[in-house]
Amino acid sequence: MNKSAPPHSDTREHLLATGEELSMRLGFTAMGLTEILTTAGVPKGSFYHHFKSKEAFGEAMIQRYFDNYEQALHRHFNQPNGNQRQHLLSYYAQAITNFCNSQCHNACLAVKVSAEVSDLSEPMRHVLEKGTATVVKQLATAIEQGIAEGSLQVLQPPAVAAEIIYSLWLGASLRAKIKHSVAPLAAALELLEILLQPPAGA
Repeated sequence: MNKSAPPHSDTREHLLATGEELSMRLGFTAMGLTEILTTAGVPKGSFYHHFKSKEAFGEAMIQRYFDNYEQALHRHFNQPNGNQRQHLLSYYAQAITNFCNSQCHNACLAVKVSAEVSDLSEPMRHVLEKGTATVVKQLATAIEQGIAEGSLQVLQPPAVAAEIIYSLWLGASLRAKIKHSVAPLAAALELLEILLQPPAGA
């Protein structure tokens, strides 16, 4: 049975949320337009009112994901309690919990679709690149703040350390997805604790 069609003002958001849910489960390529419309309970005309093509829909879906991700990161790294080293490590510890809660598949749209759409669509690849660059920048800012407050130290410049951390976690996430095991993420978290060393004597 189809879901009831949402009010017109919410149709675009409803379609994007439905698309993200289906992409996480099926992948972007395997997610057909008919399945999106049936699951969302939205007619085809409403889809094309908001998106000129499935590719344009994919761009908007990825952009929405990273917009929400950026806001979540901002809230996490600006908590009043704890220091930035604690915030960074707790963020990735929570990512492990999220992975386990997704029945060891993954809970990250970027991990799910990155390899798939990067060769499929240049506009979608560009949105992915822009979104991941924003995440890396936020990680670098958190590392800079951690250095300034004296909670951590790194051997590389913060921007380079942030890129290493993001790439490490992306690779571990792919391995965890392949293995259906949390072990690669747990190993990556152990390495992060070494990369984000507290200052000597702290």
